[in-house]
Amino acid sequence: MLTAYDFPTGRACENHGVDITLVGDSLAQVCLGYESTTQLTLDEMIHHCRAVARGSKSPLLVADMPFGTYHSGPEEAVRNAVRLIREGRIEAVKIEGGVEIVDTVKKLTSMGIPVMGHVGLLPQRHSMLSGYKVQGKDARSAELVLRNALALEEAGVFAMVIEAVPRVVGTYITQRLRYASTIGIGAGSGTDGQVLVWDDVMGTWGGHKAKFVRRFGDVKKEVEVGVKRYMKEVRDRTFPAENESYEMPAGEHEKFLSLVEETGVAGQGGQQKVSSYMVS
Repeated sequence: MLTAYDFPTGRACENHGVDITLVGDSLAQVCLGYESTTQLTLDEMIHHCRAVARGSKSPLLVADMPFGTYHSGPEEAVRNAVRLIREGRIEAVKIEGGVEIVDTVKKLTSMGIPVMGHVGLLPQRHSMLSGYKVQGKDARSAELVLRNALALEEAGVFAMVIEAVPRVVGTYITQRLRYASTIGIGAGSGTDGQVLVWDDVMGTWGGHKAKFVRRFGDVKKEVEVGVKRYMKEVRDRTFPAENESYEMPAGEHEKFLSLVEETGVAGQGGQQKVSSYMVS
C-alpha cells in the first residue's frame, strides 16, 4: 500500500503495480502545509480523492476519514463515508481507533461500506499521546493494542494498519487475527503488507524522518538539479534553442516588418524595451 494525493501519484500507483492506494490524511502536511492531520477538512479530502481516483483504477482505493468526521457517532460516520464514496470515488474508508469505535465500524460495514482500521500510533490523536511516540513498548500497552486489533476484526474490518509498535507486537497481532489483513508502518516485517507515505518513499519530504522510513528514491535532489539548470539556461539564453522554437515560413518575416511599417504600429508603444539581460 502506498499513499497518493493527486492524479500523477494515483497514476504511478496504477502503472507500477501497487495493490492498495491510500489517500492518506498525511496530505494535510505534505501537500497542504498544515501542521497536523487534524486540520484537514472533509471537503479537502474529497477533492484529493477525486483526483487520485481518476488515476488509480486497478488498486483498491482507500481514504482516511479526516479528524472529526466519525467521532460524534455511527450516524455521522455513515453520512461522511457516503460522501467520500459518492463524491470522492473511493472504495473503502480507514478510521483510527480501537474498542471505542467498534459501534461505528459495525454500522459502516452493515451499510456495505468496507472499513480498514488503524491501531498503535494514532496520528489524529498525537496531542493526547504527547507526540508521535512508539506504542506497545511495555506489556500492558502492547496488550491494549492487541485488544483493539481483535475488537476491530470482530466488528468487521477487512484490514488494519498497525503503526509504530515493536516488531514482535506487529508479528503477534498478525498471527492472532483470523481474517483481517495487517499493513505495517513501523511495525516490522511480520505484517501481511506495508505502507509508506509517498513523499517519504520518494525523498521529497523535508520534515522529520521517522526511524521506519526508507527512502527508495531521491526526487528532491532531481527537482533541485532540474530547477537550477532551468534557471541557469534561461538566464544564459541557451533555452529555448532554435530547435525548441517556432519559425515563420520563408518571406513572411519580411512581409511582417513591411506591414508594421505601413500600418504605423512600429511607432506605437514608446521606446524599444531594453532587456535587463542585455544591460552590463
